[in-house]
Amino acid sequence: MAAEQPQPAGSKPLSGLLSGIAQAAYYGHAGVTEELLRGQLYPEAAPHEFRALLAKMSGVLKSVASADMDLNQLEAFLTAQTKKQGGITADQAAVIAEFWKNHRTKIRESLINQSRWDNTLKNVNWRVDLKSQSRHIDQINTPVAIVEMELGKDGQVQGQAQGPRVRPHPKLRGAAPAGAGSTQSSLAPPPRSWTCRLPTGATSGI
Repeated sequence: MAAEQPQPAGSKPLSGLLSGIAQAAYYGHAGVTEELLRGQLYPEAAPHEFRALLAKMSGVLKSVASADMDLNQLEAFLTAQTKKQGGITADQAAVIAEFWKNHRTKIRESLINQSRWDNTLKNVNWRVDLKSQSRHIDQINTPVAIVEMELGKDGQVQGQAQGPRVRPHPKLRGAAPAGAGSTQSSLAPPPRSWTCRLPTGATSGI
């Protein structure tokens, strides 16, 4: 007699399983393993039975997440899965639907961050100052534009400086005429936040 597939006693075990799948697949938590999930959620299930359930739920969640399904698409997809041979039960479909409603935004943001190849511009601040001191008298009271750019990845700003004394971006530094800007040493290596001083008539060249 074939062993029965492990079924959740209520929605909590399956909801926890979906959460664990999301932690491992989308949030980068490598410590969430098959053994950990089985031990905490389905301790009485045989390893091969739990592995089959895990593979099924991982596949369903992957299909839903990759298509970023709205509620109507989700309902149609899950209904089809319940009618499919070897698919999911109506109770499982209800748990999956509730999980996706609560986690869709976070999973979507994680997938977008994972698809980025490089840092992105997170914030830009700027202001215009008047020089009160200069080695060249003709530059006193000259308007100077101060631009600060912050780059980040995976939803975080990296290497933010604690003050304006940071190394300007090479392109911006090269565009400023001699004597018009100031170059300071970086406070937080590697530089991910730059402050560049440009005369208001200068262009960045980007």
